Amino acid sequence: MPLITVHLIENVFTPAEKADMITKLTDTMVAIEGEAMRSVTWVKVEEVPEGQWGIGGQALTAGMIHKMKDA
Repeated sequence: MPLITVHLIENVFTPAEKADMITKLTDTMVAIEGEAMRSVTWVKVEEVPEGQWGIGGQALTAGMIHKMKDA
């Protein structure tokens, strides 16, 4: 049974966007392993509080990610 875990910074993605991720990640696993895997593929979305995830020595906020998405 596949378990796909996605870590996101909180307040970046809407509930609809997260639901779309779950659907598309499940569809991708099914494309690789076959339709029988759909009912046993788990996708877990975990959100990390703003400022507790960093890259390049800098803590990231939702605002910073939104600016990156809009660029």
